[in-house]
Amino acid sequence: MMVMLGASAQTTTVPTWSSDVACIIYSHCSSCHNPTSIAPFSLLTYNDALSERVNIKYYVSNKLMPPYLPSTSYQHYTDMRTLTDQEINTLVAWADAGGPLGDTTHVLPQPVFTTSVQLTHPDLTARIPYYTVPNTGNDLYRDFVLTPNGFDTTRFIKSIEVIPGNRNAVHHVLVYEDTAYSVVAADSADPQPGYTNFGGTGSRTSNLLYVWVPGEKADSMPSNMGMKFTKGSRIIIQIHYPVTAQGMSDSTRVNIQFTSSNAVRNVSVTPVLNYVTNMTDGPLRIPADSVKTFHEKYRVPVDVSLLSISPHAHLVCTQMKSFAVTPAGDTIPLIDIPRWDFHWQGAHSFQRPIKIPAGSYLYGEGVYDNTYNNPDVPQPLATVTAGEATSNEMLIFFMWYTPYISGDENIIVDTASHDPHYMGCVTSWVADTTSSTGISHVSAAGDLNIYPNPAQSILHYHSSTELTEITIIDIAGKVVEQLSVSGTDGQIPLGNMVDGLYFVRIQDKSGTVQILRFTKD
Repeated sequence: MMVMLGASAQTTTVPTWSSDVACIIYSHCSSCHNPTSIAPFSLLTYNDALSERVNIKYYVSNKLMPPYLPSTSYQHYTDMRTLTDQEINTLVAWADAGGPLGDTTHVLPQPVFTTSVQLTHPDLTARIPYYTVPNTGNDLYRDFVLTPNGFDTTRFIKSIEVIPGNRNAVHHVLVYEDTAYSVVAADSADPQPGYTNFGGTGSRTSNLLYVWVPGEKADSMPSNMGMKFTKGSRIIIQIHYPVTAQGMSDSTRVNIQFTSSNAVRNVSVTPVLNYVTNMTDGPLRIPADSVKTFHEKYRVPVDVSLLSISPHAHLVCTQMKSFAVTPAGDTIPLIDIPRWDFHWQGAHSFQRPIKIPAGSYLYGEGVYDNTYNNPDVPQPLATVTAGEATSNEMLIFFMWYTPYISGDENIIVDTASHDPHYMGCVTSWVADTTSSTGISHVSAAGDLNIYPNPAQSILHYHSSTELTEITIIDIAGKVVEQLSVSGTDGQIPLGNMVDGLYFVRIQDKSGTVQILRFTKD
């Protein structure tokens, strides 16, 4: 396909499955949309996507899929499951064009999804008994109590992961540890494996360790840190089985890897902000046909390093937000969820530990819509109060933290602003921007690559042929960098460039010109 650069460019193209859409779908959608996972249909083949193109357009354009709740403009986290605006535009344009297939000689190989583990040599594996989800006509929240053998001392958890036994049945999983006998008694009182409890384990001494949702990876603590697993603790795995899982069998397990020694910094996990102890305008009570906002406030007594945050509420909640205000009056954004969805809650780790100075105040906010404008509200409308049941509500922010040590804020956990693409694929289509940039389509041969994409401070390039010139052009068509180069590999500093979309015009010694697109973030 001809690549045109200049004010006279007039070519208008549409994205195709082969060149553009398969890369996006395989990178961001297929891990859940496959026969072994929870999504209601597969997105592994062209025909799969073609038949669902109307749904794809609706859900991505309304940012309902991928199911990722936090606003990434408020704070950045590890493993952010989001689509860029350009990816959304590509999927919408492809659907509007009828879902063209494109050149079948350049189709990406179909990914294969298995239940293979990430922690291949765990110190502890705990598996629930085989359990068949009963036909209740409702979603089920089932708690399974597991007593690990051979651990008679307190240990510290370095890494943890959940392996769903049946990805078609398991919606999300919460993992707790608890020494209380009450959870054992609740399990013993139910003739089936586990016991039913909504919103937690039913024990006030249970400590949350990990939250798994589809697409979640193993969670690891930063260097020299670990979560305490107290001697005599039991593992409680709470599994949300949706109504579609009825009749299915499952045997989910959790893998845990401990630190090599106990000479590590303890990471505490507590509901620092909660509706029981620090709500400023409670009680948490939402009358029928009303919308109410509630607030929480907590003073931090010592310097701490905040690692992760997990908001929790039920069905009437529609928005959640948390931030800190330092003694100097500076605001530290923690999490903003403008469209809360109980079914897709999770824990979110910061890309670097966040220092919260002593004397700072942590704030939590929750908006609750108990009207028919909220499609999730229990019906018929009735007053909703605080509690564990589906018809009750909560306002909790779990936080993972450790006492602050100088330099914690420089620990790099993750720097990516976007999940890596399947097999390093790139999409080539961009919307017609001839009125400003003069670039109507960008493409590249397989022997030329730029990375990482998005990039932050450095953009690397690699080619199988010797290069002579590289030009970077912004979205307005302005040349922001022009370099004479030699050889096949190199790097381009991006420190002085503002964040945004750019085009790279690369010329080799034969005079061949290729244009690629990248984002500086």
